[in-house]
Amino acid sequence: MAQTEVDWDHHIPLPKLAPVKAKITLALVALLCFINSYDGDFVFDDSEAIVNNQDLNPATPLNNIWGNDFWGSNLSSNNSHKSYRPLTVLTFRFNYLMAGGLHPVGFHILNIGLHSLISALMFDMFSILLGGLTYVNRKRLNHVPKASLLAGILFAAHPIHTESVAGIVGRADLLCALFFQLSFLTYCKAFRGGTERENIAIHWIAVSLLLCSAAMLCKEQGITVLGVNAAFDVLLICNVNVFELSHRLFLKKKTADVSELVRTGLLTRLALLSLSGASLLYTRWKIMGTGPPAFTEVDNPASFAENVFLRIVNYNYYYSLNAWLLLCPWWLCFDWSMGCVPLIKSAFDWRMPWLLLLWSFLIGLINQAICSQDSQRRRTGSPVRSRSQCSLWRQLVRTLTLGLVLLVVPFLPACNIFFRVGFVVAERVLYLSSAGYCMLLAYALGCCCCRWSKHKGLLRALLLALLCVYVARCSMRSHQWRSEQSLFTSALSVCPLNAKVHYNVGKNLADRGNTSAAIKYYREAVRLHPTYVHAMNNLGNILKERNELVEAEDLLAKAVHIQPDFAAAWMNLGIVQNSLRKFEEAEQSYWNAIRFRKKYPDCYYNLGRLYVDLNRHLDALNAWRNATMLKPDHSLAWNNMVILLDNTGNLAQAEVIGREALKLLPKDHTIMFSLANVLGKLQKYEESEGFFLHALRINPNSASCHGNLAVLYHRWGKLELAKKHYELSLKLDPEALGTRDNYDMLQRKLDQLYRTTAP
Repeated sequence: MAQTEVDWDHHIPLPKLAPVKAKITLALVALLCFINSYDGDFVFDDSEAIVNNQDLNPATPLNNIWGNDFWGSNLSSNNSHKSYRPLTVLTFRFNYLMAGGLHPVGFHILNIGLHSLISALMFDMFSILLGGLTYVNRKRLNHVPKASLLAGILFAAHPIHTESVAGIVGRADLLCALFFQLSFLTYCKAFRGGTERENIAIHWIAVSLLLCSAAMLCKEQGITVLGVNAAFDVLLICNVNVFELSHRLFLKKKTADVSELVRTGLLTRLALLSLSGASLLYTRWKIMGTGPPAFTEVDNPASFAENVFLRIVNYNYYYSLNAWLLLCPWWLCFDWSMGCVPLIKSAFDWRMPWLLLLWSFLIGLINQAICSQDSQRRRTGSPVRSRSQCSLWRQLVRTLTLGLVLLVVPFLPACNIFFRVGFVVAERVLYLSSAGYCMLLAYALGCCCCRWSKHKGLLRALLLALLCVYVARCSMRSHQWRSEQSLFTSALSVCPLNAKVHYNVGKNLADRGNTSAAIKYYREAVRLHPTYVHAMNNLGNILKERNELVEAEDLLAKAVHIQPDFAAAWMNLGIVQNSLRKFEEAEQSYWNAIRFRKKYPDCYYNLGRLYVDLNRHLDALNAWRNATMLKPDHSLAWNNMVILLDNTGNLAQAEVIGREALKLLPKDHTIMFSLANVLGKLQKYEESEGFFLHALRINPNSASCHGNLAVLYHRWGKLELAKKHYELSLKLDPEALGTRDNYDMLQRKLDQLYRTTAP
């Protein structure tokens, strides 16, 4: 078991805190950085993963969680994202139950709490990875209390975590990281009795594997803890000299002695970890059902590049961007796709030096980590001469190697090497990798403090300044994540070439009623990405509402030409064509929409409206009936059926449909209003009055409801009540000519009655 007296730790300008106090400090730093996101809204991907995800609803069977993906789609569907994270969805459902609905505060508080807990546990991880694993009387010692505290503070306050903490869907990364930590710490517990095979507690290794499975059920990245555990076992538990061992195996200069590895049980443990990893991967593949998800060129353009060279170059440029975000987390964006990162298409691209710089740095670290002790021997011509020097070199090798492992291994699922991923850069996938970066940075700062101990005041000031910048950036960025408006607009300066950024800004403006500004951003999105069908669809909808029908038709026709199975665009094209009185084309567009989306109640509703314009009343009723069968709470379809039957004189059938609708929608005042009109015509005055009054209790400012109730009282002979509701109706809508005429007629009748009854 590795034991190292770390000389450089006491030079770090931080107080030496007891473990409990250190963990509380880290939790408080994490809380300070992200607390202002606690009352944020549901933003960006939260809409699909939470707001529109029926798996959160307590009425949905709990078993559905285990058969659906993260977004609520069935895993067997070709449209499924294949992201299987049932434990994460289960925590969303817990939030829903505790809050009694979709209230974002509880979701945000749990995310902040998880990050605080993870930051506290990082103290234990860093103390082991930086200082070694030493037990005295089964109690673990911490040889680097200051370094592990510094690394923990850097992790707790790193701005790259904002998306995972302030964005509720980042819960997957948080839970995955928590079980990742627990799996690693549990694996460490197996060696409390020593490193001899007979002293190792195999049950703790089994628990570690179960926690790895839990991490993978929160997010796929969780399986990478097996690689970290294996590297920890090889480098820190068994003190294997990787360079020397590989030198013997591959160059065959000398037979590798594996007896020590067998004696400590390392080979058995590595085989167990490999077998467990293979089993988890196989199970995960079987769960996916129809194979990997299908991503488009928009999601990950580099994976669709013309040749292998360009793909490799662009992937490496993506890696350098991720490294830059860890190093300088100032330019952060909620989405990096759709032109945000233009493809490198030439070896003479100005960005090529960044790739070379990244790999020069990594190769230098790897060379230092693996070959440092050997190169020291070559420089001196003899073995390292002192025990302290040997200990220092071992510390350097182990720290650099484990830091690189913790930096690189959790990132492997997102690197496009094993399979295509659905993003260019995603800040959330760096949540675990940032721990490796913070560990290496803390070690580098510790070495600087040791070498330049005479300038400790300056180093303390620089370190404090770095932490203040981190905290300020976290606070600023988490504030931006509080609403979609601030989140989307913040991306305009970071990724001005990203069509999706302009699309989301436009959509947010349109949702808030500012359609004029929304048009500008939708047009820019289409300009940046001429095949952006969703931007065309939304822009076409706004132009339709503004009665700019010709341009709307052109945009929607182009959208369905680019993506023929875009059902929503087909339906919207049908609405525009209907408004342009192109009835045959409109009908065909509606049926195309239904062909590509079998269960499309809104399209059936609009098809029914088209049939009314064509006086095909039976077809209209059938279309609306289909809409209500697919969506029983489709209020407009129910209401239009009642109105059409009323207008065509089928009052008895209209009454039946109205009563059927109110069984499903007992608080729908529009259906109550229409049914009350039907009952009034059937001279069922008392029932009609009841529905009118009920509708007015729900919507007391409905001028039409007051006016029609007045007509009912007028017919019924309750003239004073009729007068009262005519006056209320006219007060709410003075321009209602029909109501004014009826009121004047009533007044004349009342005047006549007064004259007749006058003495």
